[in-house]
Amino acid sequence: MLRARDGIPNWEALETLVAEWQPGLLLVGLPLNMDDSESELSRRAQKFGRRIAERCRLPVDFMDERLSSFEAKQLLRESGHDGDYRKDPADSLAAQLILDTWLASQAD
Repeated sequence: MLRARDGIPNWEALETLVAEWQPGLLLVGLPLNMDDSESELSRRAQKFGRRIAERCRLPVDFMDERLSSFEAKQLLRESGHDGDYRKDPADSLAAQLILDTWLASQAD
């Protein structure tokens, strides 16, 4: 997991990962409101998607990430996780759930 600092991604670390993994597409979670409307966070996610697409010269797709953190925390609780998400962050599991949803949508 790569953390942003003051809202600014570590572009060098991101570009290094992209160069190492050589994906054909980048996926960005889109935090929409429950009524499908956009929020300030969703606009920031779209801006990030445009920037990483330009920097890495790759297509970017967006995936609705509503309730992914909630689901991840619920799954961790059900698996007996002690609740200290710093040791096993729910964000990593939420990202996996977002990717799984996107992959399933591509199979249709």
